[in-house]
Amino acid sequence: QVHLDESGGGSVETGGSLRLSCSVSGYPYKAYCMGWFRQAPGKQREAVAAIDSDGTTYYTPSVEGRFTISRDNAKTTVYLQMNSLKPEDTAMYYCSTNVYGPSAGTWFGNCRFNYWGKGTQVTVSS
Repeated sequence: QVHLDESGGGSVETGGSLRLSCSVSGYPYKAYCMGWFRQAPGKQREAVAAIDSDGTTYYTPSVEGRFTISRDNAKTTVYLQMNSLKPEDTAMYYCSTNVYGPSAGTWFGNCRFNYWGKGTQVTVSS
């Protein structure tokens, strides 16, 4: 069974930084895209960043230049470094990948996502 275990969320002030981690198990991690999504209260879930198997990265415009996604294949872990955080970044952040194949889920960049972890909360105060 696939497990995506997020950690690293917390509360910071505007301008602060956090690094989210997603530990992956039960899955041929290296062959697939990994991504981060977020969902704020009352809003739809949105893609934030993705990284494909060869390391190409994709970002939603609102986080470009502030967030960096990376993967450590030896540790089967994906990271999201978040700098210059803003109150509008407040949300539950979810790690994601493609477990159910090419015909299901949400496209972002060159990646398809249809499986999410339980999430980690990020709160940015003004």
